[in-house]
Amino acid sequence: MIRRKSKREIEKMHEAGKLLASVHKQLRTFIKPGVTTMEIENFVEKYLAERGATGEQKGYQGYEFTTCASINDEVCHGFPRKEQLEEGDIVTIDMVVNLDGFLADSAWTHAVGEISDEAQKLMDVTKTSLYKGIEAATVGNRIGDIGHAIQSYAEGEGYSVVRDFTGHGIGYGIHEDPYIPHFGQAGKGARLKDGMVITIEPMINIGKYMTQMDENNWTARTVDGSLSAQYEHTIAITKDGPLILTEQDEE
Repeated sequence: MIRRKSKREIEKMHEAGKLLASVHKQLRTFIKPGVTTMEIENFVEKYLAERGATGEQKGYQGYEFTTCASINDEVCHGFPRKEQLEEGDIVTIDMVVNLDGFLADSAWTHAVGEISDEAQKLMDVTKTSLYKGIEAATVGNRIGDIGHAIQSYAEGEGYSVVRDFTGHGIGYGIHEDPYIPHFGQAGKGARLKDGMVITIEPMINIGKYMTQMDENNWTARTVDGSLSAQYEHTIAITKDGPLILTEQDEE
């Protein structure tokens, strides 16, 4: 069942989203060669706790961490670890923030030092794919319009779109209806209505779109070892257009 949110609920989720966005802004300078993703995990936990918030992912279906940290060919749900990040890596940090019982979700791919032109183009295309999807998230459109916008752009640039993981509704739970594929046909799927709050979070690969699961049963990576990037926002569908609740460039 799709639960539409009231103006007050969206405002509260926006507060959680602003806090989450501020974490990613801090990580822009924190992430550098020699830093470990476990140090990122500890930084995020401390940052949230000092501001009265928690990481909702920790404990979710047995997951042990506040963040997911996915490096290079890891598509999503990478575990924080003690190995140092190296010059040229890309790392996606994904987290769900709980502030006063309201949730916001955002992932961002960060460059580690100087990266290759290939990696930078992947990041640029993936980020643009996210905003292409957001542009399609308007009242009266359908879920398929979001996926079609993302797929058409990304594949047109020569990249592939991961099928195994999708966006989703969010609010009081991490994963609520509806689910939001990042591929599909325009004009198909449930109609978007005022008050719906969803995540759009395309995972884009340089190579094939298929993924394989690590032995930990959490971390997914590309089947061919190619690089993968992800950008994610939580957005509210409103009569005035999509409202990004996790926008990093808000004043």
